Amino acid sequence: MEFVLFEDYIPLQALLKKTGVIQSGGAVKEWIANEAITYNGHVETRRRKKVYIGDIITIPSQDITITVIAPTEAEKQEYLAEQEEKARIQARVKALNAATKKQKKQVKKVTKPKTAVRFPGR
Repeated sequence: MEFVLFEDYIPLQALLKKTGVIQSGGAVKEWIANEAITYNGHVETRRRKKVYIGDIITIPSQDITITVIAPTEAEKQEYLAEQEEKARIQARVKALNAATKKQKKQVKKVTKPKTAVRFPGR
């Protein structure tokens, strides 16, 4: 299996989660401690081990080999476009939330006068 890495590195636990080897990030610590994972031919037990382009992760018990590769130029352009769109949406949501918060402050709440609760028969 090949994994395209767009950043400088990725932590081992994130790599395992993104490739679907493990489903939950919370279970990674115990899972790595119980599995025999090799990082470039050496046994690895650190879940935050930085994995770089060209590294090979092997999980013999599941017969999985993950090779980390560099993206092509087209993949880089697509990734950058996705990141720009994500940033644009986040900025828009932040602006809408700020506007909503401002509107809520301007609206005065009508409250009932506080009176003692009266129970029947007393």
